[in-house]
This record gives sequence, C-alpha cells and structure tokens, in this order.
Amino acid sequence: MKKQYRNVFAEIGIDPAQVEERLTQIRDVYFYGKEEERVYYTAGNDMAYIMDTGNNDARTEGMSYGMMLCVQLDMHAEFDRLWKWAKNYMWMQDGENEGYFAWSCATDGTKNADSPAPDGEEFFAMALFFASHRWGDREGIFNYSHEAKEILRACLHKGENGRPGVPMWNKENHQILFVPGCDFTDPSYHLPHFYELFALWAYEEDREFWAQAAKESRRYLAAACHPKTGFSAEYAEFDGSPMHRKLPWTDDRHDWFYSDSYRTVANIGLDYEWFGIDEGQCHAAQAIQEFLLEDGRANTYHIYETDGSIAGEQALHPVAIPATVAMSVLAASTAYSREWVERFWNLPMRTGDRRYYDNCLYFFAFLALSGNYRIW
Repeated sequence: MKKQYRNVFAEIGIDPAQVEERLTQIRDVYFYGKEEERVYYTAGNDMAYIMDTGNNDARTEGMSYGMMLCVQLDMHAEFDRLWKWAKNYMWMQDGENEGYFAWSCATDGTKNADSPAPDGEEFFAMALFFASHRWGDREGIFNYSHEAKEILRACLHKGENGRPGVPMWNKENHQILFVPGCDFTDPSYHLPHFYELFALWAYEEDREFWAQAAKESRRYLAAACHPKTGFSAEYAEFDGSPMHRKLPWTDDRHDWFYSDSYRTVANIGLDYEWFGIDEGQCHAAQAIQEFLLEDGRANTYHIYETDGSIAGEQALHPVAIPATVAMSVLAASTAYSREWVERFWNLPMRTGDRRYYDNCLYFFAFLALSGNYRIW
C-alpha cells in the first residue's frame, strides 16, 4: 500500500511548515469557525452534523465528507459524533430502502426523504474502513469495519434472497447509479480509488465485483469527460454521453458542466495519486487545466455545456471550480499546473450561505495537494 504522497505546495516552493499551518486554519474554520464560516454543528452530548448551508439541511454527501475529513485529520471524537448522528437519524431500518441512508434530513434529525444518494454510501463505507484501520474497531455502531461491509453488502445485494429494494450499482456494467434502480449514472460518483480498496476489505464474495468496478469506472470516466474541455455532465448515460432525458422529479437540467460535475476531475486526480493507473481518464485533467485557463486568470467562471459553450453567466460555486482544477494537477502535469496550484493557494475559503459545497471541495483539494489525503 502506498506510503508516500506528494506535497504539491512544497514542490512549487511553499514551506511545508506554512502548508501545515494553513491546513490547521482551514480545519478550524470548517469545523469551529464563526457562524458565517463553519459547517459543523454539535447536537447534544455526543452527536454532530454537517449543514448544507445553502439548503439548511444535513445530507449524506456532507455527513460522509465530514467523516472522511475527520479520519484524515485524526479527529476521532468529531468522527464518532457525525457517524452517530448519521446512523441515528439517516439510516433506514425497514421498508424498500432498509440498510440505506436517507439522503437529506432536517437539522433536528427529521428525514426529508426516504430515499438514498449513492455517493453518500460509498463515502460512508470508505471513511469507516479508514477509521477501523486508524483507530481500531469497538462495539456496536463503532465496529467500523463491520458497518462498512454491511453498507457495501446492501449497495450490491438489495433485492436478493427476499431482501426488499434494489441495488445502487448496475451489476452488469459495474457502474454506480444516480439513485438505486435508475438507468443512468453520475460521473462524479465514480470513485475507482475507493473500489480498489473495497476489493481488499469488503466481504470476500464481493471483492471481485469491486475490482472490476474500479477498472470499468476509469474507462467510463475517460468516455464521460469531453476531450476538449475535460468537462463531464452532472448526469450521464452508461456510455458517458450527457443525460438529456427529462426526469420525473425535476425540470432542472443535468446534462451540463455544473455543480456535481466539478468533482469529477478532482476524483481523477486523487485516484491517480493513490494508484497511478491511467485508462484514458487522466486526459480530462490536462484538458480542463488548459480550457479554463483564461477564465481562471479572469476569476470569472461560467455555467458551461460540456463542450465549453457558455450556458450561463455565473457559476453557483466559483470556489469549487479552481479548487478541483488544482486537484487535477495530481493526474496531469501541464504548462499551467503550477499556475493553478498557486491560484488555489491564494484563494480564500468561501463565506456566507453557499459556503458548504465550495468549502468541502476546497478542503479535499488542500488535503490532496498537501499530501494529507491518504489511504489508511
């Protein structure tokens, strides 16, 4: 297992002590900052949640992200608080989706939905495996490795042997689904670097599936990212093409380069940093650094079609875009890589109502570029 991780900030001449100081500042703002800065909130004596400050709820995305940040930073108490809140309020014990987590809850724990979002489950499982390896398993819900394996079992085996519901992965093409049972995916949900590790640590009967999923997801990402821009759509067909179909639950578009999509090249960067395998997906990292160069220099990011055409004048998450493009440097060194890393280094965290999503991706990018987003 890999033990050495790049500190890209140090590679461009920033003092490692300064990098560590900055990481501590980011941690303190994210978890314990002022009201317009933090997203972590304690609940009672032993629980906590991550708030989506733009929607005033807690989501499996944010809860699992918070747990991953905690295990990377050795924040054991905060990790347990978040996990207990998720397990207590989000986990569904019966019905069609038993064994999954409700994707959105009010901050008092009341479920806003009775359906899951698969990116939450995969991040929960990975964070729990890392917690097991870093801190050791305890009893009950703090038997981290057991909890992770059970989540993955549900993800693959719902609907079998009388168990209600449907799985989160297409068992034929090994692709994660946008929601269980649907016939399309979300490119930013594809995490081959997680699947490589699930293939080592999941229940033995599922390990071959996860090994194949890692291979297929890299190939999928190569197909899903536009060759000129490196952009993926928010939702996409199984062949990687943008998903243009109208959805029954929304009139919103999801076939463009928009909020979910920003994570795709960041994931490609971390996957390559951890495993160094390129099935063509790393081209997206090169393409996005080059295509967004002038917008980055102008600090003006738009809403884009996947081919780069401007579809809207102002991106909703202008901090997330340069953060994730900087993280893509882990997968592709270009003439502009240093510029993107320096731009990110000089970029402040976001404040205000929309800070949650931007600062989650900002935090992950800083961890990865400083060599602190590691396999445990």
